[in-house]
Amino acid sequence: MATANKNSNSLSEQARALFVERAVRLLPGLSKAIQECLTALVGQPAGAREMQERREGWMAFQKVGASWIHNTVAAWTAARHTVAAPAASKLALNGAFELMGDEVMDDEIAASRLALRLLDFVSWELSDLRLRIQRLDGIGELQKDDIFRPEVLARHLLQQWSRVGLSRPLWVSAQDVIQKNLAEQMRDVYHATNEFLVQNGVMADIDLRDMVRRTPTSSRSGSISDSARLAPAGGQGEPTGAARNEPGRDVGEETRMQTGVSPLARARMRAQGVMGHLKRMLADHVPGFEGTDKMPATPALVQAMAHVQQSAHVAFEQMAMASGAGAASTSYGRAQVDQAAEAVRARTAALKKATGSASEKATIEVVALMFQSILAEERIPAAIRVWFARLQIPVLRVALSETEFFSSLQHPARRLIDRMGSCVLGFNVTITGGAMEMEVRRVVQVIEQYPETGRRVFQIVYDEFEKFLTRFLSEQTGTARIVTMAQQVEQKETMAIQYTIEMRSMLNNMPVRDAIRDFLFKVWAEVLAIAAVKNGPQHKETITLKRAAADLVWSASAKPNREDRARVIAELPTLLHLLRSGMTMLGIPVEQQDQQLKLISDTLADAFLSKTDGISREAIEAMAKRLVNLEDYLSDEDIGDLPLDPESLVTMVGLDAADVHIITNGGSTPTEAVRAWVKELQLGTWFNLDHNGALTQVQFAWCSDRKQLHLFASADGQNFLIQTKRLAAYLQAGLLVPTEEETLTVRATRDALAKINANPERLLG
Repeated sequence: MATANKNSNSLSEQARALFVERAVRLLPGLSKAIQECLTALVGQPAGAREMQERREGWMAFQKVGASWIHNTVAAWTAARHTVAAPAASKLALNGAFELMGDEVMDDEIAASRLALRLLDFVSWELSDLRLRIQRLDGIGELQKDDIFRPEVLARHLLQQWSRVGLSRPLWVSAQDVIQKNLAEQMRDVYHATNEFLVQNGVMADIDLRDMVRRTPTSSRSGSISDSARLAPAGGQGEPTGAARNEPGRDVGEETRMQTGVSPLARARMRAQGVMGHLKRMLADHVPGFEGTDKMPATPALVQAMAHVQQSAHVAFEQMAMASGAGAASTSYGRAQVDQAAEAVRARTAALKKATGSASEKATIEVVALMFQSILAEERIPAAIRVWFARLQIPVLRVALSETEFFSSLQHPARRLIDRMGSCVLGFNVTITGGAMEMEVRRVVQVIEQYPETGRRVFQIVYDEFEKFLTRFLSEQTGTARIVTMAQQVEQKETMAIQYTIEMRSMLNNMPVRDAIRDFLFKVWAEVLAIAAVKNGPQHKETITLKRAAADLVWSASAKPNREDRARVIAELPTLLHLLRSGMTMLGIPVEQQDQQLKLISDTLADAFLSKTDGISREAIEAMAKRLVNLEDYLSDEDIGDLPLDPESLVTMVGLDAADVHIITNGGSTPTEAVRAWVKELQLGTWFNLDHNGALTQVQFAWCSDRKQLHLFASADGQNFLIQTKRLAAYLQAGLLVPTEEETLTVRATRDALAKINANPERLLG
């Protein structure tokens, strides 16, 4: 066995050596392509400053390009040994944390883009290689720093670029050439590595059917087998027609998630790319817009904004009166949305006339274009869009004073608009006059009342909106009862697991028969948990059931003493009655109860004949005391995924099967990346759920305190309860797909960029 493991490790090391050897052969050609690209840029007409920067970049690459290649070869070669010595690759934190600088973050973003481009070309070969290396090394997943990972290749490439003194703008100038040349050729490198392993007898044929578990009706294309969906076609690295038509996501999507890149991470990368594009465009076209800390708005603009804000408030009030405002609702429709859009344009024109600053004019224009995009989003109810329009001036005030608004996805103003938008985007949900519209209106009015507070007021109302959302979604008529029941389910399952752990610990050094141990661990721990949830852990009935566990242990121990045997016989009817009542509470059929009680009775009879030492009354009393106060010893640590048994839930907590769909199967074993994605899901977000062949639009409505159970509700009253591991499996298999991967403000920023690209002069007009 040791020889086999040694041979496997040697073979995987040879594969990595071959991989690196072929990869470094690409670098001289890549260097030549970059040189040609930079030379071509130098020859193109441009402004004096840009021409100078291009020439300096060309000269810098001429000088240190060879060093970059040499250092990258060394870094890739060193990285191939990471698997052999994983401890050396770990970062020693020494208890300290450091802030990540903008330069490091920019490098990470650029590396991520290159890695994604590589994945687009090599995903199939990488998937096969990953499975073969797992077979050789006996690992569950490639290590984070494994050289086979595209993100590791890209990271070292960027790190060495910076270390030899080449600038990030120079990388941006050449990144299209780098991505194109490297991605197209790396597929051959991965293919050659796979061929090497196949020639050495490692998984010549890969069948993914055993690795992807799905229910037969989990996909709308039910007649297509899993192998047809997942197997590469003709070894060309392209998915089959069936795979391309699979609902939710293609095979490349699944492969990317298996290699540690979730859709959420890719969406963030794309969003950050949009923000970076906006910053570069403003810096290129707007004199004085340097992307650093901004100066306060000019006095003329401050005065103009105050006047425009007051006029806008009066106009909105008049619009509300004209549309028939009530105490709890405003009947806004398409006409009012059109009026709001026209008002946005009018305010923009007035504000741009009030300032001579190019930077301020550009900021005013970008914010206006974003709000025009939001107002044009037909999937948002008209009432919400009109309330959003009232945020133009408060958001503009923040954008003028904080350049972070144009660079950070986490700015409170963006987060607030995104969260409110994600909860109402699509599905024609009737919210006019309802609690959601009233909350949006309250949020907007609070922001309008504190115009000088800036980001602080946005952060405050964002936190308040999150709290409202938690209440609003969980207290709906169709979900409130299910949430209550689900909370009890989580509490019951958690306590059952913890009771089992504690009883195992207590009985560890006691001579207890296996039949009694199994009964206590598999049955009685559940009984105690149900009793604690229904009546409370210190209720008289719960304490009686806890005491019964100690009595059972004592009764089933050896009884050489006649007095002890007489006591067992006298107390046996009461004990058996308690055991039966507990099993009845658990919903166990009478026949199974009889079998359990017979097994226990036979064990007690054997104890009468046993000659071994019994358990002292002192030990039993100590156990009984600990059981009564067992909650004081329970840990708050994560106990892992909770099981969900639909039949037992109906019996134990009264959950009606007609009220909720309990999802217990489907999907494949999730990766750590997808599990992390589950933890970041936000309440109110809409998804497309493919369950049992039916596609349903659902909203994430509730998550339990321990983050183990999740409830999704549809607009037609259906509810779906799912635990964490199964939720991750559904996300990974494409059975649960976010309706919108791009947030509202990012989409609005993208629309604004498109209009500016078409007409850059509008920034300064």
